[in-house]
Amino acid sequence: MKIFVTGAAGFIGFHVAARLLSEGHEVLGYDALTEYYDPELKQARLGVLSKFSGFSFERGLLEDEGRLAKVYATFAPEQVFHFAAQAGVRYSIENPKSYMESNVGGTFSLLEAMRVRPPSHFMFASTSSVYGGNVEVPFCEDHRTDAPASLYAATKRAGEAMSHSYSSLYAIPTTCFRFFTVYGPWGRPDMALFKFVDGILNDRVIDIYGHGKMRRDFTYIDDLVEGIIRLSRSVPRPDGDARQVLGSSNIAPWRVVNIGNGNPIELLHFVQVIEETLGAVARKNFMEMQPGDVVQTYADVDRLEKLVGHIPFTSVREGVRKFVAWYGDYYGDGR
Repeated sequence: MKIFVTGAAGFIGFHVAARLLSEGHEVLGYDALTEYYDPELKQARLGVLSKFSGFSFERGLLEDEGRLAKVYATFAPEQVFHFAAQAGVRYSIENPKSYMESNVGGTFSLLEAMRVRPPSHFMFASTSSVYGGNVEVPFCEDHRTDAPASLYAATKRAGEAMSHSYSSLYAIPTTCFRFFTVYGPWGRPDMALFKFVDGILNDRVIDIYGHGKMRRDFTYIDDLVEGIIRLSRSVPRPDGDARQVLGSSNIAPWRVVNIGNGNPIELLHFVQVIEETLGAVARKNFMEMQPGDVVQTYADVDRLEKLVGHIPFTSVREGVRKFVAWYGDYYGDGR
């Protein structure tokens, strides 16, 4: 198929694009290559994708509605994966406008392009952050999500709501993924695993929020991609289809699905696994929870398994080992 992937130079978008290309699909990547984190890392990811004959790339902002619409219409994709966004919970406190422009305005631009030429399946990357301070665990897709703890979460919840309205009005089959603390090779430098490994190897103090007591449902990137690809082949059906029972809407071919490990662990245990993998002890600075943080995330994956079957999940120890191996290959003796 012809598949349009926004955020193709980003962590998750890169991995999904690589999987699609390896299966023989034609992929057009769209990314602004912003400087939120190291643009060289993004260029390196694109370098890997460019080795596939089926890959092409366009640089542009989601908010540039005219350019996005032109690129989309010219390519005429059959499926759309929307990963491009301004990421990061804490940064949304420092620079809220960028989240409104990219995550809300940019998603609107893409929805408008799809309104003119609907794809056979639209897939939107949301986040477990939409569950906010929910104390009922594990987090189920039917739980309330109207109390986000950060603007980042609020903009992602807005994207879900907007995609539902377009799905209902213009019959665009839509799946929204709620991701849970994704980690692995080629990960973002602002995420915990990268910062911890980088800090330990370079003998820097690492900040551990919530005194290490917060619990996270760490999800290895390959497992996440497997869930995404399987769900992309399971298209939500119009209202009235029996399979709609597994969806989230009674008026549109639209659904939301958690993709997580379903096995949260304490942050301090995660650090201990990293220390054991590296054979080094971290210099730790224990801190209070930061604004926008939540005590724990914990995915209910029942809907995912009912839709696409069981996905064997990679252990944290194995996932950390693979990240450390990639870090060593990419950075050599350190940064």
